[in-house]
Amino acid sequence: FSGVLSEEVLRALLELQERLAAATAWAPAAGRQVTLSDVCYAPLNPKEPRLGDCCVNSVTQYFQNNGTRLAMTATQTNGKETGTVDWRDHLIYCV
Repeated sequence: FSGVLSEEVLRALLELQERLAAATAWAPAAGRQVTLSDVCYAPLNPKEPRLGDCCVNSVTQYFQNNGTRLAMTATQTNGKETGTVDWRDHLIYCV
């Protein structure tokens, strides 16, 4: 895995998503600061969405938009072979 599917790029994407999720903007018509949860698509909680309800379409969603999950590894045995699986294996399995 390299290019846009490198761990460094995925971590940078997670950081950018976190910064965007924390962004606010003044809405003169509403007379208040608005956040992502004010404008996001939240099909499971459309009336009063919280930030966690917002639908995120990103490759990082395969790791629940969580850097700790991206870093996880596990030992896997396949027949007589044992090895370590990481984010790459998880992504291949999901896709």
